[in-house]
This record gives sequence, structure tokens and C-alpha cells, in this order.
Amino acid sequence: MIRICIAEDQQLLRGALISIMELEEDLQIVGEAADGKEAWALIEKEMPDVCILDIEMPHLSGLEVAANIRRHNYPCKIMIMTTFARSGYLQEAMDLHIDAYVLKDEPIQYVMGAVRKIMQGERVISQDLAAALFMNEKNPLNEREINVLKLVKDGYTTNEISKQLFLTKGTIRNYLSLSIQKLEVETRQQAVQKAVEKGWI
Repeated sequence: MIRICIAEDQQLLRGALISIMELEEDLQIVGEAADGKEAWALIEKEMPDVCILDIEMPHLSGLEVAANIRRHNYPCKIMIMTTFARSGYLQEAMDLHIDAYVLKDEPIQYVMGAVRKIMQGERVISQDLAAALFMNEKNPLNEREINVLKLVKDGYTTNEISKQLFLTKGTIRNYLSLSIQKLEVETRQQAVQKAVEKGWI
């Protein structure tokens, strides 16, 4: 019996996955979560064989939960489910040695087949995602530029960012200017938008 935890913030999709998987004799749903924080607590409690994680969830993303699993050396297999083939997300998933990375619009039979394959030591990536990995764009931003753009995304001003990162306002403006140049856009808002779309922040 393969023990599975499912973390997905869309209740309808989560319910559908659970309902269909519970009909399979070799699959057992041992827990469900609507956000990353709930998912992590569930994983620590149940120690499932497989964790199916939505990539974008409140509190903790699927990739952040996956990173916690790897950091604690938990043996459970990890399947990330996503709507978008974003190269940044995909590269991060590969760096974390995710066992399966599948699109949400895959047939349920494909998802269940992927669960069984990763339990046998195989790695599964949706075909469209594999193509995105092949065409992968490298993130041109350095760690400091990423941190600054994340704070801009969260609504912080240059003055607030400088206080938070203990840097001068001029330094923050320089990081933003470099980010705008590297991303080939015209404004900080466009830089944030492009970096989000690529999965780089």
C-alpha cells in the first residue's frame, strides 16, 4: 500500500484527486492539506511514502515544503504539481531532486501511474515540462537582486528595503537598475512581473 499526502489549495482539485485515488487498491490517502504549513505538519506526523505538492500554496510553496523534506532527509517521494511550465520553478525542482514534476491538466491515470513509478525509483516529468527544461533560461539575477525584487513585489518602498537589508538607498537603486537591465525591461514593476513569470523570485 502506497501512503500518500496531498497538499493543494484548490479544494475542488484536491477533492477530485482524493476521491479517485481512494478507489485504487494500492493507494491510501493518509492526509490532505490546503496550504504549505498544514502540509509540512502533516508530513512530519504521517511520514507518507509520497507527497503530492501544489507548487503555489499559501504560507509555504510546494518547493519550500520539498526543501524541508530534503533538509530533514525524510525518505518520502515528492511529486510537484503545477499549472505553468516556468523554467525557474523547474530548475529549482531539479536541484531538489524532485521525483515527479507534473502538470495539473494531465489525466488522473497519468498522475497515479507517476506515483507508482516514483515508488519504483523512476523519475517522471510531464512532456511539456521536459521541453521547458530543455529550453531552460538561466536566471541572470544574483541573490541580492532577487531579494530586492522580492521586497518590491511585496510592496516595500526603496527606503523600507534599505532599512530592512541594512543598505543605503543608493545601493538599493543600483540593484534595481541592474535587475531592470538584466531582465531587459523598463521599470521595477516590469522587472518584478518578468521575474515572477519566469519563476525566478
